[in-house]
Amino acid sequence: MPSELKDWQNLSLKEQIAQMIVVRASGYLFDHQIRYPAWEASNAQLKKWLEKFNLGGVILLGGSSVELQARSHQLQSWAKLPLLIAADIEEGIGQRFPGGTWFPPPMALSAIYQQNPGLAQQYAVQMGEITAREALAIGINWLLAPVVDVNNNPDNPVINIRAFGDRPEVVTALTRAFIKGAKSYPVLTTAKHFPGHGDTATDSHLDLPALPHAESRLATVELPPFEEAIAQGVDSVMTAHLLIPAWDRDRPVTLSSEIVTKKLRKQLGFDGLVVTDALIMGGITQYASPEEVAVMAVEAGSDILLMPDDPEVAIAAIDDAVKSGRISPQRIQQSLERIWQSKKKVTEATPTPDLCVTQARATVDSILRDSLQQSKVSLIPNLTQDSRNLIVVDDVLKAAYLDINSPAVAIPQGFNYQRQIVDSNTLDCILSDSRPTLLQIFIRGNPFRGNAGLTANAKYIYQQLITNGQVEGIVVYGSPYVVQWLKGFIPQDLPWAFSYGQMEQAQAIALQALFDSEVLLSKSRNFGF
Repeated sequence: MPSELKDWQNLSLKEQIAQMIVVRASGYLFDHQIRYPAWEASNAQLKKWLEKFNLGGVILLGGSSVELQARSHQLQSWAKLPLLIAADIEEGIGQRFPGGTWFPPPMALSAIYQQNPGLAQQYAVQMGEITAREALAIGINWLLAPVVDVNNNPDNPVINIRAFGDRPEVVTALTRAFIKGAKSYPVLTTAKHFPGHGDTATDSHLDLPALPHAESRLATVELPPFEEAIAQGVDSVMTAHLLIPAWDRDRPVTLSSEIVTKKLRKQLGFDGLVVTDALIMGGITQYASPEEVAVMAVEAGSDILLMPDDPEVAIAAIDDAVKSGRISPQRIQQSLERIWQSKKKVTEATPTPDLCVTQARATVDSILRDSLQQSKVSLIPNLTQDSRNLIVVDDVLKAAYLDINSPAVAIPQGFNYQRQIVDSNTLDCILSDSRPTLLQIFIRGNPFRGNAGLTANAKYIYQQLITNGQVEGIVVYGSPYVVQWLKGFIPQDLPWAFSYGQMEQAQAIALQALFDSEVLLSKSRNFGF
C-alpha cells in the first residue's frame, strides 16, 4: 500500500495538479486482457503515471469482482499516495464486475414507488448499502452513483432507465434513500450529471446536447434532486457536458465558472468534490483542444478531471496556466484541500467488509418481482411442433447476460422453443421464418448507443410478426418505453412480460411468470437454476 496521506503542501506543483487527475484503467490484471486499448493504458504506462506523476486516482472497468480485489491492491501499491478508485456502478458492482450484486436499473424503483413509496425507498437504502459494502470489499472507494437526473424525455438515449424516474419528487426521494444507505460505509458518493441530463435527446458521449429551459423550469425539475443530494452530504457532484443557455450561452457546464462556481458552489452551497464527466466524450472534445479543456475545467471550478485523453498533456497544460498567471496557485490549493479530505475519509476507515451476495441477491429478486409488469391473459403454450425462441439484442458480442444456460435460452427450450439470437440491426432475415415464435427483446438506453428505443425498421418487423399471428408471447428486458409502444397494438390475448433488468435473475422471474409453473418445476433440473 502507498504511504499515508501527508500535507499536500509538501507536493510539487505538478504533483498537486496530478492529484486532480483520474485516469481510466482496465480492471483486468494483465495487458492482454485489456478490452478498450484506446482508453486503457498498459500496465507499464499506468505504473509510470502513478509513480512518476503521482496521479490522484483511477476509474476501473472490466474484470471479475474477485479479480478487482487483486487489481485494486496492485494499483495502490504502485501509487505514492492512496488512490481514489472509482467505478460507474449505478446498478451495483455486478453491473461492471461479474460475481457481485447486479441490481435492476434505478428506474425499476420508480415503478415500485408508484404503488408503494415506502417500499421503494427501503429498496433504495438497501441498494446504497449493498453497493457501498461490496465496493469496499473489492477495493473501490468512490461510487460514481447515484444518477439523479430526471429522465422526463423518453427519447433520451443515454440517461433513460439509469435514472430513478421521470418526476423530480420521485427522483429526489430515491436519491435521498440511496445516499443514506451508501453512507453506512466509508465510500464516496456522486450525484450526476449536474445540473440534469434527463431532458435531452442527444448522447453527450457523442455530441454536445443543449437544455434550452428557462431558469424557473430548471429550478423546479432538474435541480431538486441535486439540492437533496447536497443536503444529504453527497461527497461529489459530476458535471454534465451540456449547454445551458439560461445560465451560460457560450460554455458547456463542465467548462463554465458561471455554472460550476456560481451556481453549484455559491448558490447551492456545495463544498465537496466537483468531478467532470469523462473528458474523452464527444460532447466536450468538439469544443476545444485537450489542453484547453483541461485548463478551462479547472478555471470553472472542477477538482477532479476524469479521463483526460492524455494525463501528461493535461498536467503540463494546467502547470503552464498556473505559471503564466492564468490560474492562481490558490485555485489548485482549494481543490487539493477537498481531495485530501475525501481521501482521509476512505483511507482512515476500518477494515473493509467481506463480499457476501446471498442476501443481496434476495433483495434483487424482490425488486425484480415487485417491478415486473405482465399481461393478465393465458400462459405461453408448450408447443409440440418446432418453435422459435427469437432473442434480439443490440450486439450479440456484448450480450454478457446471455449464454447457453441463461434462463432466456434454457427455459423456452424446455417448452420446445429453439433459440435464434440476432442483433437488432440484422432483423430483416427473421421474417422468412414462419415458425411459432417467442419474442424476447433486450433493449435499454446506454452510453454510445445513440438512440433510446426501437428503430423504424425494428418496429415494422415486430408489427409484421405479431400481425401474422406467429408470436406466442413477448418478453421485453430493459426499456419501459418499448413496452408502452407494444401495448398500443398487441392483441389482448397475447401473453407478455416486462422486466427492467436484463441479468439472469430478471430472465428467470419474467419467464416463470409466463410459462406453466407446474411444467416448469418438473423440468427445473434441466435448466441449471
